[in-house]
Amino acid sequence: MARQKKSSPDTLALRQAVDKYIASPSSKTFNYKQVSTAIGVENPTHHRAVALYLAELAFDGDLIEVAPGKYKTPEHNVTATGTFVRLRNGKNSVITDGDEQAIFVAERNSMHALNGDRVQVTIAARIKGREPEAIVTEIIEKKDQTFIGTLRVEKSFATLTPDSKYIATDILIPRTKIKGGTTGDKAIVRITEWPDDSTSPRGEVVDVLGKAGENNTEIHAILAEFGLPYKYPQAVEKAADKIGAGITAEEVAKRIDMRDVTTFTIDPKDAKDFDDALSIRRLPNGNWEIGVHIADVTHYVHPDTIIDREAQDRATSVYLVDRVVPMLPEHLSNGICSLRPDEEKLTFSTIFEMDERGKVLNSQIARTVIKSNRRFTYEEAQDVIETGKGDYAEEILALDRLAKILRKERYDNGSVDFDRMEVRFEIDENGHPTSVYFKESKDANKLIEEFMLLANRTVATFIGKASGKKKPKAFVYRVHDMPDPDKLLNLAALSKTFGYKVRTSGTPRDVNRSLNKMLVDVKGKGEENFLSTLAIRSMAKAIYTTTNIGHYGLGFDYYTHFTSPIRRYPDMMVHRLLERYLKGGRTVNVDKLEEQCKHSSNQEQLAANAERASIKYKQVEYMNDHLGEVYTGIISGVTEWGLYVELDDNKCEGLVPVRDLADDYYDFDEKNYCLVGRRHNNRYRLGDAVQVQVARCNLERKQLDFVIVDAKNPPRSLANLGSTPQAIKQQKQKQKKNSRKGSSRRGAKGSNRH
Repeated sequence: MARQKKSSPDTLALRQAVDKYIASPSSKTFNYKQVSTAIGVENPTHHRAVALYLAELAFDGDLIEVAPGKYKTPEHNVTATGTFVRLRNGKNSVITDGDEQAIFVAERNSMHALNGDRVQVTIAARIKGREPEAIVTEIIEKKDQTFIGTLRVEKSFATLTPDSKYIATDILIPRTKIKGGTTGDKAIVRITEWPDDSTSPRGEVVDVLGKAGENNTEIHAILAEFGLPYKYPQAVEKAADKIGAGITAEEVAKRIDMRDVTTFTIDPKDAKDFDDALSIRRLPNGNWEIGVHIADVTHYVHPDTIIDREAQDRATSVYLVDRVVPMLPEHLSNGICSLRPDEEKLTFSTIFEMDERGKVLNSQIARTVIKSNRRFTYEEAQDVIETGKGDYAEEILALDRLAKILRKERYDNGSVDFDRMEVRFEIDENGHPTSVYFKESKDANKLIEEFMLLANRTVATFIGKASGKKKPKAFVYRVHDMPDPDKLLNLAALSKTFGYKVRTSGTPRDVNRSLNKMLVDVKGKGEENFLSTLAIRSMAKAIYTTTNIGHYGLGFDYYTHFTSPIRRYPDMMVHRLLERYLKGGRTVNVDKLEEQCKHSSNQEQLAANAERASIKYKQVEYMNDHLGEVYTGIISGVTEWGLYVELDDNKCEGLVPVRDLADDYYDFDEKNYCLVGRRHNNRYRLGDAVQVQVARCNLERKQLDFVIVDAKNPPRSLANLGSTPQAIKQQKQKQKKNSRKGSSRRGAKGSNRH
């Protein structure tokens, strides 16, 4: 143990009691309060003495400080289990079970464990002044590992250079295991072994995606990176092709016939899967009847069929920059189930009676048959709202008026208004991005959103709010937890420095109202991106579950997803449960339902990650045409390795590496989201406006690098920026081509930027 200093008898006895406690087999991790309680110390002065003694033992290397103020003995718990984290930069670690501590693992001590493997480790005693290290002693469970990268085929073997950040070395592949791949192909490779005496793992090609750099290849690679399917099984397509519409007189007789009621869809201009439609008519009593009609997918897709199993596994359609990867075969998603105009369709509907003040007087949930009169794009519906003229103007204006009442009531009751602009690309025939535009949510979008929210809420309340002493039956809820308290406090503190007040206590309604006020007040200000991003980060993620805790962000006690069964499997689950319970059926197995909910939540997150990766890839591809150009932007992220900057003109985001901030040595101030220069005290803070030059574009890694441009750092030539000879050549060719086009090109560029 640590050397004993000359101490009073009381201090000596206290230290001996501490030594005895931490030497006992029962001691795992502990802090001074736990030790004090265990040895019967209650005096605050003695508490302080215990804390100081533990810190002294840790300083001398006799204890391991696993977290600030939290310790464990190196003699005990030297073995642990956890999940291995492998990184390309060599900073491998193991996340230990229980305390979830990240402990460094040197490559020589890794046993070639791969990212995600379950391992057993020995945690070495901390050496004075150094962080603890772990040594992998056993790989308990190997995770099936596939990597995407570029092939190089030699005479007797091949190698794959992975794109992944989770591995630093090439993968060796026998010539007999390359599946016809050739040099320059992008491929998926499974690691089969990693011999102890080898610096590189061995593998085999699972699939060849195509030539690296081609649009289709790169998009398929993004999907594969996240374990998402990039092609549809032919057997499932064939099974779907055999399904007919089946709208017989017998089937119609089982449903409410609404084919004569004015009905239309409002969707994006490039949409093909129309899974919701609205109907509206004036009732004899002067009120409105509004129908929210949803494609009756589960009428056609039955449980445990080949189509259903594929849909359940996918759980969601994936929306990438240039395509939709559907959950259901196109024969169903874009054909039979899609609510196309002038075609009779089977639907599952929520039907509301509403008065002129937007109050829902009564509602019903029923299976229906409809016939859409017209397909509107959002732009066409918006034009009707703005001009008051066009097809079905009276109906659209009535729906818009009612939607605005519902929206105001929702915000008054505490719903948070995260209305952020989305980046979209114009893509040429080769998939190359030619320009950037922004998708804004206007009244037509909000009209649809409001009635979908009403339908989802109504369905969840119908099942979840059981009458009397009855227990609610097992159901799928879409829930959203309370914000992280620490993040909310941090947001409030930073908002205050800009003059905005965000409440951190009170009812959810009060807190959310203050958030909404801040989000409205910050519009158009320099700090808008900074504070709105922090507000989003303070929120929990919405998930699917059978345990209803309400939806914090919407301010709803009951909420589910009912309105998009063509593209979300949880909506299909909800439709089936509704059908069962409307017929008086008993509750289903909650554990199995919860398992399906977790899978759907996980798949939703993977799909969102893939969407972001496809956007990032197109951003880098787009900016590769603009190497060396100078833009203004906002600092959108601050880390110890640099500044992330979002450009004003096109919302593309890139990194200014801290190594390129050459005027000073910068320290990361995590609390205040800024980098601070040691000598000159120059600060780069989240939300600051900066001018940057496009320096490097790495398509393989989806990385975009900028350099700061100011009076001290004027724009540099491409060669001085460190761009590749090929990139410099491409840029010069582009500039030469642009100079021939003259003012027409400059005009186009100006319009693109606005």
